[in-house]
Amino acid sequence: MQPEIKKLSLRDTIMNRRGTPFVRLIHFVFGVAVRIFFRRIELFNSSVLPKESGIIFVSNHPNALIDPLLLFIALPRNIAFLAKSTLFKMPVVGFLIKAVGALPLYRQQDEGQDVSKNNETFRLTRELLKSGGAIAIFPEGVSHDSPKLLPLKTGAARIGLGAVSVGTNPASLKLKIVPVGLFYTNKTKFRSEALLHFGEPIDVLPVELDAHGHPAKEEVRKLTTQIEAGLREVTLNAESDAELGIARIAEQVFTSTTPRRENLAQRREILQRFLSEPQTEDDDKLDKRLTEYAQNLNKLGIASEFLTLADYSRWFVIRKALSRSWYLILLAPLVIVGTVMHFPAYRISAYLAHRETRKSHHDMASTMKAFSGMVLMPLTWLIVAGLVFYFSDWRLALLSVPFSFLCGYVALRALEELSELRGWTKAIGAFFLKRERFLRLLAERRDLYQKLNSK
Repeated sequence: MQPEIKKLSLRDTIMNRRGTPFVRLIHFVFGVAVRIFFRRIELFNSSVLPKESGIIFVSNHPNALIDPLLLFIALPRNIAFLAKSTLFKMPVVGFLIKAVGALPLYRQQDEGQDVSKNNETFRLTRELLKSGGAIAIFPEGVSHDSPKLLPLKTGAARIGLGAVSVGTNPASLKLKIVPVGLFYTNKTKFRSEALLHFGEPIDVLPVELDAHGHPAKEEVRKLTTQIEAGLREVTLNAESDAELGIARIAEQVFTSTTPRRENLAQRREILQRFLSEPQTEDDDKLDKRLTEYAQNLNKLGIASEFLTLADYSRWFVIRKALSRSWYLILLAPLVIVGTVMHFPAYRISAYLAHRETRKSHHDMASTMKAFSGMVLMPLTWLIVAGLVFYFSDWRLALLSVPFSFLCGYVALRALEELSELRGWTKAIGAFFLKRERFLRLLAERRDLYQKLNSK
């Protein structure tokens, strides 16, 4: 049976949730923000999730606060996060994570933290799991830019073993640990794509506890090793950024050559297969060819997918361009209004993200874009409503809020479409004006595909 692939809709993030009206409102706000930030979100193999038992979700952590935000709106069960205690002291973030039931973890590396308070946190998590609840934890301990998993902390294993091993009938608790691999096509880019890949659940069985109520270190180590193996199955692990970069070029060759459009799970599988194969001398030569192929594409100013243009007739290309652009002309007034209205907020968000990137905090760039957008976009609508109220009346001011949102959304989708059309336009120009180079690259892509496919 093939694992299920499901596209996450906004309805999924709201309708399938339980909780207070305030928690459901938070789900709605975050759901809208995340669905706008990501063009597509996919869940892969979610059918493996147990329906009744307690669950500890463990995930890699490449993208700062975007990671818990994505899990919060995408996981098909209500969850409580274990988050570092310092976040609870932040004005807005602290309020929000308390509102959704997050629990603090006190870390030795955070100055002034009393790690003995973790005992109370672990007690609360055990009670939650025993009642069939679910928690989420990032066992790497920190968000990072490394192309592979960092060594895992033992917290998830200790919590799981502690939960199933206490009480008069510990074997009665059914507890699973589910690895969740987060994969981003470009984690810092607005309107990129995200995948949640669910691994096979790991059974947590009772063990003997010591006099202090803690599981033996050997049992904790053994379960942590299982968790790490499960996470490696659902995450990409490259030895360097350069190796991951080559793998992404290979993935683009595959996805732009095959006639069907791969889903995110298939694209991640291509990357993982490329990274997992032992490197040989022939592979070094292939890596060099892939690098040169990407460099030549950049010189031509097009992406690998646009080489497919050579397979179509001139009349087909013209008809396709017209069919995709006529409605953009009709929507031009809304697009112009939406673009001008939201331009200041967009530029401020981009500047804040760029500032984090300049500090080498690449994992924080998308967090800054998302959270500043969540503040600045509604602020834009309120400013517009205030101006309308000042120059007109309150009824038009109220109507201006949904109108501003509509203009912004239409502008967003239209600009995406224009970007796609711009790419095809460049490809058409290269095809007719630099035909020899274009066809040489097309032949190179086909040859690279055959060599990669035969590996």
